[in-house]
Amino acid sequence: MRIGVQSKAATTRAPLGLVCGARSGDKGGDANIGIWARDDAAHAWMSGYLTVDRLRALLGPEVADLHIERFDLPNLRAVNVVVHGLLGDGVASSTRPDPQAKGLGEYLRSRVVDVPVELIR
Repeated sequence: MRIGVQSKAATTRAPLGLVCGARSGDKGGDANIGIWARDDAAHAWMSGYLTVDRLRALLGPEVADLHIERFDLPNLRAVNVVVHGLLGDGVASSTRPDPQAKGLGEYLRSRVVDVPVELIR
């Protein structure tokens, strides 16, 4: 276990998906990811943890130079992320293995991060 820098709560390495769900897809050349938490405590952590810089690091080098917008939706316990230009000119012209970004949310959920122990079920 590790002690988290922000909250001093004990953390453990675990897939992000143990704390939140996600759904993703395409909006023209942009990828859209909706990420939500099951409860208020998980949303509070997720909302603070998933900064644009952290999302960029978790999504990898493919998004390094792309514009990322992040929107907090507290009434839904959710965060919405738009990765501009990830799909080029759109699904018909994309050469990505996932041209509609349908797997991007699950890829994000698979990333192993430091999660507060009290959020693990």
